[in-house]
Amino acid sequence: MKLIGVDVGGTFTDVMYGDTETQDVAIHKVPTTPDDPSRGVIQGMVEICERFDVSRSEVDHVLHGTTIATNAVLEYKGAKTGMVTTEGYRDILHIGRHQRPQHYSIMQDVPWQDRPLVQRRHRKVVAERLSPPDGAVLVPLDEEAVRGAARELKAAGVEAVAVCFLFAYINPAHEDRAAAIIRQEYPDCFVTTSSAVSPQFREFERFTTAAMNAFIGPKVRTYVRDLEAAIADNGFRADLHVMGSNGGVATSAMVSDRPVLTLLSGPAAGVLGGAMAGEKSDRKRLITYDVGGTSADIGLIVDGQFAEATARDTWIGGYPVMAPMIDIHTIGAGGGSIAHLDAGQAFRVGPQSAGAQPGPAAYGRGGTLPTVTDANVVLGRLQPGNFLGGEMNLDAPAAHKVMSEFAEQLGMTVEAAADGVLTIINANMANAIRSRTVQKGHDPREFSLVAFGGAGPLHVVEVARDLGIPEVIIPPYPGITSAAGLLTTDLKYDAIRTEFQTSGDVDGDRLSRDFNVMRDGLAAQFKIDGLDDAAIAYQRSGDLRYVGQGYELRVPVADGPVDQASLGDVFKTFEAIHTAEYGHVFEDSPIEIVNIRVTGIGQMPKIELPTLQQGGVLKDALLDEVPCHFRLDGELAAMATPLYARDKLPIDQVFEGPAIVLQKDTTTVIPPGAKATAQRGGNLLIETGA
Repeated sequence: MKLIGVDVGGTFTDVMYGDTETQDVAIHKVPTTPDDPSRGVIQGMVEICERFDVSRSEVDHVLHGTTIATNAVLEYKGAKTGMVTTEGYRDILHIGRHQRPQHYSIMQDVPWQDRPLVQRRHRKVVAERLSPPDGAVLVPLDEEAVRGAARELKAAGVEAVAVCFLFAYINPAHEDRAAAIIRQEYPDCFVTTSSAVSPQFREFERFTTAAMNAFIGPKVRTYVRDLEAAIADNGFRADLHVMGSNGGVATSAMVSDRPVLTLLSGPAAGVLGGAMAGEKSDRKRLITYDVGGTSADIGLIVDGQFAEATARDTWIGGYPVMAPMIDIHTIGAGGGSIAHLDAGQAFRVGPQSAGAQPGPAAYGRGGTLPTVTDANVVLGRLQPGNFLGGEMNLDAPAAHKVMSEFAEQLGMTVEAAADGVLTIINANMANAIRSRTVQKGHDPREFSLVAFGGAGPLHVVEVARDLGIPEVIIPPYPGITSAAGLLTTDLKYDAIRTEFQTSGDVDGDRLSRDFNVMRDGLAAQFKIDGLDDAAIAYQRSGDLRYVGQGYELRVPVADGPVDQASLGDVFKTFEAIHTAEYGHVFEDSPIEIVNIRVTGIGQMPKIELPTLQQGGVLKDALLDEVPCHFRLDGELAAMATPLYARDKLPIDQVFEGPAIVLQKDTTTVIPPGAKATAQRGGNLLIETGA
């Protein structure tokens, strides 16, 4: 099959073509089009087909990583949203949990209050009430009140409505009926229910997740619909799948209905691409380090499995989100991050970014502020004539100009100022990695750091040294690793159900029955998607905690009947995970099964990156030798630095830094004291000397 993966970043849109039969692979990058990202997507798809003589009509699947949902939240540019909720619970979205993001700050941003997803005047209440534990009806749904609320919201120009009732995660009947009434009264409205998006307890988080789904729904639905039309209009017959935050792709119909599933679409694909690179080097303990133009995304892979975010960690733009997500930490640090002096005249880099337009000054598009990219140009680490394989010529004089102006403010030489920019941005990224490793009980020195994104390989060795990480892996196509990750993933859907059962009094038959019901629901969805049963695998898990704890830990549950033996294994695994996370267990405390989960994985066609065979000697890869600035023994100095072509490096031959490796999609910097080897599996392995 012929596949195209497209990942939209803040600066560039990355495209990869792969043929699963011939194993042919091609890559391409085009500038992101922020006003309408789909234009860049189509441009990249058309150009890669033209350049590599691929018939558009023969492409079978387009797999897409998008930032549409994320940007709508971060920029607070979603739809005008309404809510219909249970009487007495109108202000759940505002009150939250009486917890402030910063406990001791008297001047802080509380997103759900400062930037509410649903304005109070658009929150309507109706009479209805269900009761636990079985969802029995205490107060019937007032259908006329729902109808009246729908008419009021329509008259107010609301574009999307979230239906959020108390205890709907146990019994969705009232929410489903209310949604049906709203659709009758207002057919053009985007309507979502909390029980469909996040059927689990915690009203504030469930209501907020449903409200966010509604807030971003119209924009994502329109984008997906228009992109599908553009794909067809340009001669492609491929179907569209969109990357989800859970590490799998979903159909366009699923994403249009539940866009909240795509909030970490692009970064999740990057973690999968990093895992693929680790496999090529036979490494199973990995830190993925994805640095683009505007942000750096950090992920963790332990024993070949990526970490999943828990309920206490799933926040997007300051809002809690209860949706399955890979545990990814993002900071505002990338090639476009702007260097500046803050109000206290302290030297800062980021989180503000020059973005795709105008971009860094070196891009020659009118940028006037010093960025990380400009600093790399000044220090000689980015070569103006070799950016994007020579397809884009960097404006070195413009980079020197903005860095010189900034250096004057600092009272430094331009090289010292540029070095300061890199030192600060590298420290910021190292701290982000510490938050995902050291603060979670993992020693980063026991991991390999996989660097990708357009800017990751530029900085990775110095970041790794700061953390004591001994080796770095650069994938074959680091600048488009997220796009590559899209071509290695599967369809993936999740089902969840709240249980509240305590050890010593567990109803195993009920758990088995509920697991089977969820599995049957996922199987029905896969059938709609056209997958055979033989192509589907299921994984079971539970969210467990000690009674009285506030948050849970995810624990795998073996397939088969839930009996005393299997429960004993589950509780032992929980204690092991609790020890790893917190350093202790409570041996005499009962354990509570809060939620159970089933994940369905439907196999998709995948690419395999080819094994390299090139021989020769190192001098065959030498392109030039240029002066570059590095720190050696604490002193910044210009050093003669060879430039090597990545595709001509001989296999298994060690070479030492300083050196710079060039390829179309990125530049890899190997500082003095580091050693690099091109591996047969396609990776570049760097010993950092840490």
